[in-house]
Amino acid sequence: MVTDGAVTARVLVAADKFKGSLTAVQVAERVTAGLRRVVPDVRVETLPVADGGDGTVAAAVAAGFERREVRVTGPLGDPVTAAYAVRGTTAVVEMAEASGLQHLPDGVFAPLTATTYGSGELLLAAVDAGARTLVFGVGGSATTDGGAGMLAALGARFLDADGKPVGPGGGGLADLAEADLSGLDPRFAGIDLVLASDVDNPLTGPKGAPEVYGRQKGATEADIATLDAALAHYASLLGPSEASLPGAGAAGGIGYGALVALGARFRPGIEVMLDVLGFAPALDRATFVITGEGSLDAQTLHGKAPAGVAAAARAAGLPVVAVCGRLALAPEALEGAGIRRAYALLDLEPDPAVCMAEAGPLLERAAESIARDFLV
Repeated sequence: MVTDGAVTARVLVAADKFKGSLTAVQVAERVTAGLRRVVPDVRVETLPVADGGDGTVAAAVAAGFERREVRVTGPLGDPVTAAYAVRGTTAVVEMAEASGLQHLPDGVFAPLTATTYGSGELLLAAVDAGARTLVFGVGGSATTDGGAGMLAALGARFLDADGKPVGPGGGGLADLAEADLSGLDPRFAGIDLVLASDVDNPLTGPKGAPEVYGRQKGATEADIATLDAALAHYASLLGPSEASLPGAGAAGGIGYGALVALGARFRPGIEVMLDVLGFAPALDRATFVITGEGSLDAQTLHGKAPAGVAAAARAAGLPVVAVCGRLALAPEALEGAGIRRAYALLDLEPDPAVCMAEAGPLLERAAESIARDFLV
């Protein structure tokens, strides 16, 4: 039984989304329902979290930020509706809202031409709204253009040998002859731009954006070689040294564009988001923590939300358990991450399709088990 003296456990549910099944808000709701089915008077505080990728704006809104929507240019050049979150002079901008894979029709990819122009428009909207600190969550992109589209939306010009704008996407950068950043919106010189990502890859090379992430965006082997060469050429004109910085390869290289031209500073996404969401005060109020995400696997240990939550909770001396759809970590790996036990939905329903479809009720059952194992 987890108690604080004679005081009933105070549970903090700080979990990420179960991608394809439940948002982080829904995960928190289902876990709370399951806990209260066993311990009706348990005190639960929910703080949906994200690591900078898709779902980051939703987590900020759940923490009290105001959601705002704007029409921007999607990755294929068509208009899309994108959201950002603002509270005071701090805005949370999620590049996937404008330039993410979710804006591509099923089975349609554009690895050479997809643009981050809309991400630049989204940043501009946040600055126009009065933001002076921008938390720029990057991940889930459909693009590999090194952030050139984003910078073009902010006033940069990328010209070919004839003085004409190069084509959209990373493929167009092969024709780049001149990169003119003099027209960048001057307000960004006074903006604190925080590049929030769980990816620390460089821009190019064996661990670069095209090689590591290009295939999931529809790139063939020939496309990957084309994009890698085009981005290396692009970086030779803007700043070769920044291309090797951690985070330069995030979201198809948009991290590089933010670092080299906008003065961004890179921080692990989960650390940034825990700060922004007010995790430390919530942790102070808790005696027991539940975290989780759709798949607990080797990637979880490298900057994903559950690892960040568990590390902070362990430092505070609090026990942590996790919920997940799929568990691919050995008990010793969980223990090393500060997670006492993990509850996987596939252990309750082994059929993956059914498990995803019934994730909500299954998660409530998992939470009931947590309550019986730790709270009564």
